[in-house]
Amino acid sequence: MSFSSDEVNFLVYRYLQESGFQHSAYTFGIESHISQSNINGALVPPAALLSILQKGLQYTEAEISIGEDGTEQRLVESLSLIDAVMPDVVASRQNQQNQQKQNIKSEITDTNGEEAVVSTQNESMEVDTSIEIPSSKATILRGHESEVFICAWNPTTDLLASGSGDSTARIWDMTDNTTSPNQLVLRHCIQKGGTEVPSNKDVTSLDWNCIGSLLATGSYDGYARIWTTDGRLASTLGQHKGPIFALKWNKKGNYILSAGVDKTTIIWDAASGQCTQQFSFHSAPALDVDWQTNNSFASCSTDQCIHVCRLSMDKPIKSFQGHTNEVNAIKWDPQGNLLASCSDDMTLKIWSMKQDTCVHDLQAHSKEIYTIKWSPTGPGTQNPNMNLILASASFDSTVRLWDVERGACIHTLTKHTEPVYSVAFSPDGKFLASGSFDKCVHIWSTQSGQLVHSYKGTGGIFEVCWNSRGDKVGASASDGSVFVLDLRKL
Repeated sequence: MSFSSDEVNFLVYRYLQESGFQHSAYTFGIESHISQSNINGALVPPAALLSILQKGLQYTEAEISIGEDGTEQRLVESLSLIDAVMPDVVASRQNQQNQQKQNIKSEITDTNGEEAVVSTQNESMEVDTSIEIPSSKATILRGHESEVFICAWNPTTDLLASGSGDSTARIWDMTDNTTSPNQLVLRHCIQKGGTEVPSNKDVTSLDWNCIGSLLATGSYDGYARIWTTDGRLASTLGQHKGPIFALKWNKKGNYILSAGVDKTTIIWDAASGQCTQQFSFHSAPALDVDWQTNNSFASCSTDQCIHVCRLSMDKPIKSFQGHTNEVNAIKWDPQGNLLASCSDDMTLKIWSMKQDTCVHDLQAHSKEIYTIKWSPTGPGTQNPNMNLILASASFDSTVRLWDVERGACIHTLTKHTEPVYSVAFSPDGKFLASGSFDKCVHIWSTQSGQLVHSYKGTGGIFEVCWNSRGDKVGASASDGSVFVLDLRKL
């Protein structure tokens, strides 16, 4: 058995990508010369590093649990990955197992010398099968050849867009509820020597304009692109120097905003495809952007700062500092009054343009907070009689719902067993979908915090989204699958 440093580096690179650490993956890929290795990444399955680690852990557990006489005794307590690489811990557990075997041997003989039956199986946990969505109620969309990082429904029709590590975006037509819907493949190509060749870079972000006539995509190749609903490339936006991490249309649909590893944010004129203004206020890669109005926006970065900028202004109109680690996501509330931010520092902060310090510093999660979403409820929304709620998704495997006015956690949603990458509110605000690397999509009642529906897919979930009517949930996964849950059938 042998392996090279190139192989190890590639698996680490893919792990960083799959875990959402896009800027870390980019930096690591450059430093370790991934592009110069001869490994065909398309043949390497998702989660390969975790899979090989899991096999190594199982081998170590097997070594401990099988005695010199060949008899086997299951570990009472599973071995952790860190424990497995510590010789003292492994030796200690082996001694415990040997002692346990001796104890069991002495216990399984009763007073008549007859062997008694000893059960080592745990009683099976009760599962509410009415909550589980059967696989027959899900439409699996296959075609992508690598992880599918993002998906988004068209705001007016049942077209589902998805973006993948295979350097394509796809538009799936779900209007007929067929099990094999039409798909349009949007190939992301670059000019090389006068000809178009596939970029071989991840599609990292996508967003529909408000009327659903155009789809914008951002890629690791440094280009943003605008596509029509029939799959035609309308514009290529090339000004960033390096991967694009996020992009958003404004409500009016005349501008697109993007954030990149080059530390800048750019406002693009959607009609001409030209850069209208480039903002260079961050000192490290910009990770997320969100419009406040049709010409003002906020941006966040690994530099721990948040800037609020306005078109035609040559410096930020407001800057927020307070996070102690990189800021992963920012979102304005529906009225554009409050800005929520989440960070690797495990905090969720609420900011107002009226003050320099945060309005609320919400500290309840025990690991990094990956993303946040506001509910489409409260003043200025289609659901004005419902309270405004903020949802946060964390690597601690929980989702939390917050009453921002009081700065209080209303519900902690705890059914996931792996990091939660995505949350999305239904259009009426009554339900929340969450997607985790445990392969599960859970749908919760926002009022009670109860789990309403649950579906287990075949790969870790990167993104969940609702269609405009609120009767379908789309999800994209690490194994290249995209699936749609039709809630009308439940």
